[in-house]
Amino acid sequence: MSGDSELRTILGDQVNRLLADRISKGNLEEAEAGASQEKLWQAIEENGLPSVLIPEDKGGVGGGWDEAEVVIRAAGKYQAPVPLVESILAGWLLSLAGLDMPTGMLSIAPVRPDEALSITKDGRVSGTATRVPWGRGVAHLAVFCRCDDAPMIALVPSEAWSVTLEDRNIAAEPRDTLNFDGQALAFAALPDSVDPDRLFAFGALARSSQISGALESVLEQTVQYANDRTQFGQPIGKFQAVQQELARMAGEVAAAGAAVECASRAVDRGGSGAGFEMAVAKIRASEAASIVAGITHQTHGAIGFTYEHSLHFATRRLWSWRAEFGSENYWAEALGRSLASHGGQALWPYLVNR
Repeated sequence: MSGDSELRTILGDQVNRLLADRISKGNLEEAEAGASQEKLWQAIEENGLPSVLIPEDKGGVGGGWDEAEVVIRAAGKYQAPVPLVESILAGWLLSLAGLDMPTGMLSIAPVRPDEALSITKDGRVSGTATRVPWGRGVAHLAVFCRCDDAPMIALVPSEAWSVTLEDRNIAAEPRDTLNFDGQALAFAALPDSVDPDRLFAFGALARSSQISGALESVLEQTVQYANDRTQFGQPIGKFQAVQQELARMAGEVAAAGAAVECASRAVDRGGSGAGFEMAVAKIRASEAASIVAGITHQTHGAIGFTYEHSLHFATRRLWSWRAEFGSENYWAEALGRSLASHGGQALWPYLVNR
């Protein structure tokens, strides 16, 4: 077994055990009502999970995207009500620019490709970013910005922005509009090896992995319900029509998971050059989110739509995450334009060489 495989296995066991022990339906309900998640975050931070993509010599775990994927997928599976995924992305961005990652919850901005922030040569950040995940609840943001068109990464404290609109996605996760007009704590140039136009795709990859985890949760709940719920003297899971839908659901979950794992490993090999694989992962995961959410609610019937049942914590996230960092339509169009640019003669060699 390689060292990377061992680290992935260790992280997978660690994060799944931690989140399974500490996140329950009651915890999720309390989080949606505004209860503090500091104890959960402290446990996550003590296990080093936010720093999975930080090199060991910088105090991190030293993993790659293949290792980060297993952590992000678990965050999606247990619907972790904290910005673990955003903190992983923030730490990764900061490490790219050689900046240190602070402790505490972090997020990233902007999260839309057409929203450019500006930074002066003395480190003052300005601009507006919308739909920033967990914007109101974090002490720092890793910000992508430009200084005279040069791509930069800045570590920005909460004192440097104001929340002009508090909003949420369908899953009740904060998605805020922030106005920046303040001093960065540190900033540095994005290295030439990283395509700044591909940073959005890394966010899409992270959401794809979260979707993959939530899909696993939905599948497990649906199979359990189909085995427990009886109709005409037998479990509904024994009916052929239900079995066919469960099989279709399982296929969607497996396909999405395979696409995400493939993309994560492609990123470890080729960095931002793995745009093809990241686009495919988001397309496949977002498509699966729609299909699986529909099947699970059909299987559960009316009870699946009640707040008292736990199913909605996963399906509301599926409906939210499928559109964040680009929907399947967004990435299908982007992928189509990219493939068309290679021309007919070069298309097949390009595909088989991925």
